[in-house]
Amino acid sequence: MATHKPEILQKAEAWLHEIFDEETRNNVNELISKHPKELEESFYKDAEFGTGGMRGIMGVGTNRINRYTLGKNTQGLSNYIKQSFPSEELKAVIAYDCRNNSQELAKVVADVFSANGVKVFLFSELRPTPELSYALRELGCQCGIVLTASHNPPEYNGYKVYWNDGGQLVPPQDLELIDIINNLDYQDINFNADESLIEKIDSEVDQSFIKASIKNGSFDQKNGARNDLKIVFTSLHGTSITLVPDVLEKAGFTNVSIVEEQREPNGNFPTVVSPNPEEPEALEMALKIADKEDADIVIGTDPDCDRLGVAVRDLNGEMILLNGNQTMLIMTWFLLEEWKNAGKIEGKEFIASTIVSTPMLKNISEAYGVEYKEVLTGFKWIAKLIKDHPELQFIGGGEESFGYMVGDFVRDKDAVTATLLSCEIAAKLKSENSSIYQKLLELYVEYGLYKEELISLVKKGIEGEQEIKQMLIDLRENPWQEIDGEKVVLLEDYKSSVAKDLQNHEERPIDIPKSNVLIYYTENGTKIAARPSGTEPKIKFYISVNTNLESVEAYQETHQQLSDKISRIKEDLKLG
Repeated sequence: MATHKPEILQKAEAWLHEIFDEETRNNVNELISKHPKELEESFYKDAEFGTGGMRGIMGVGTNRINRYTLGKNTQGLSNYIKQSFPSEELKAVIAYDCRNNSQELAKVVADVFSANGVKVFLFSELRPTPELSYALRELGCQCGIVLTASHNPPEYNGYKVYWNDGGQLVPPQDLELIDIINNLDYQDINFNADESLIEKIDSEVDQSFIKASIKNGSFDQKNGARNDLKIVFTSLHGTSITLVPDVLEKAGFTNVSIVEEQREPNGNFPTVVSPNPEEPEALEMALKIADKEDADIVIGTDPDCDRLGVAVRDLNGEMILLNGNQTMLIMTWFLLEEWKNAGKIEGKEFIASTIVSTPMLKNISEAYGVEYKEVLTGFKWIAKLIKDHPELQFIGGGEESFGYMVGDFVRDKDAVTATLLSCEIAAKLKSENSSIYQKLLELYVEYGLYKEELISLVKKGIEGEQEIKQMLIDLRENPWQEIDGEKVVLLEDYKSSVAKDLQNHEERPIDIPKSNVLIYYTENGTKIAARPSGTEPKIKFYISVNTNLESVEAYQETHQQLSDKISRIKEDLKLG
C-alpha cells in the first residue's frame, strides 16, 4: 500500500463508513491503494466558498464536488434558512448548467432540501444562471442554488448560493452559513427526498424572464435598424442556447446566425480548448462565420451564460475581440446616454464596478452626473449595493471579467440581457453610420485612453496554493517601490483595510470588506492589482495604464505606446 500522511489517511478512511454509498467507498479504496497524490489532493482540505460560491474538481473526497460535499452544504443551508426565516414557508429554487453531472447533482440538492421540509422549484432542464437569480425573487424563495463551474475546464463543477434578494450570498450570511456547515458531519445529511415538495418549472418562468430581459435591454430604434444588423452568436455548448435566440428574435433581430457546431449543450466542450469567451480561441468558429457572412457583431457566452465575449469590426473592417473593460465601457456609456436623453438622470442613480476594473468607468459615470460605486471582485458585491442603497436607482454595472448587469431585475451578471444590449447598441450606431469600435475610440478621446491587461499565473495543487500565499506575503513585506521608472505613491491593502500614501506616509482606512488584494498606484496613474482567484488555482495581476488621446487618428500610435509600457512592466516585475 502507498505511504500516506496520517491525517490524510484518517480523513479518507472516514469515507469508507457505510453512510457513504458503495461506489464512493470503492473509489476511495482505489485512491488509498493506488493513487497517493490524488488522494492527498482530494482530502487535504475541505472545499471552500470563494467569490462565486463553491467550485472544484468532481470526484470523491472533502476537497471535491460530489453528492456528499454538496449534500452537506444543502443540509447546512436548510438549517440556516429555518433559523433565518422561522415564520415563513420555506422555498428554494434550483437551476443547473450543461456540465457533466450537473443534472444529477441538482437532484441531490433538491432531495436534501425537500427532506428538510423545504419546497423546491427545480428547473426541468438546464437554464442560464441569471434566470435563477430572477426566478428566486419571482417565486418568492428564501434561497436559490445553481450548479455550475462557469468557464472552468470540464472536470470542474460548482455550487453557487443565492439569497432572498436574488444576489449571491454575502457577509454576514456567508460566514454564518459556513459555520453551520462546518459543524455538520456527513451522517447529519438527510437525503430522503419528499417528492411531493419538488416541483418542476420551465416555460412559465422562461417567458416572464424573456419579457423582463427585453424590457431592460432594448431601446427605441430607427425603422429597420435591428433587421440591418448581422449577428453571429455562439453558446459554446452552454445554457444560453435555451434563451438568447428567443430573446433576440422577440426583440426584433431577424438576421442571426448561430454556430451550429457549438449549439448542442455538452459538458466536455468538444470544439474549444476552454469555453471561456475571454479567450480569443473560443470564438474562432464564430469569427470565421462572421467573415464569411460579413456580419457586424459576434457574441459568445460561457457555459452558464453570465459572461459574454463581443467581437466587432474595427475601422479597417477587421473583426476584433473587445476585452471585458471595453464592453463594460460601451454598455455603460449607452445606458447613460439613453437615461440622459429620456430625462431620467436626477442625481439619485449609480453605476457600479470592481476595484480591479478600468478606472475609466468612473470618469464616464461622473461626467453624466451619476454616482460611481466600487466594490470587491464579484457581482455579489454589486447586488449588495442595490440592497444597501434603496434610495438610489441602479442603472448598470460590470467587471473586467466579461460580466455585465443591466438594471436590478437580475442580481447577478447576465449575459442574456447583455447580449441583447450589445446588439441594440450595434444596431443603433450602425443606423447612424457609426459603430461600436468608432464610438469606443471617441470615448477614449473624451475620457482618456486606458489599456488594461490581465496576467494569470496558474499554481495548481497544495504546492501551488502555498506559492500563491508566499507571493502575496512577499508583496506585502517587500512592496514594489517603482514600476516602469514611476514611483509607487499609494498602496491599498484590502486584507488590512489600510491605504498607505507612500509620499507623505499617511494612512487611511478602506471602507470595503476585507479581501486578500493589493493594489499599487504610481505617480503617473499606472495601477496594478494582485489578487488570488476565488474560484481557480491562480494568482491574477491586473495592469492598467493610461494617457491622453489627442484624436481618433492618433489611436494606433498611442495604443502601441501603452502596449509597450505594459510589456516593460511585465518584464520589470517578472509577470510574463
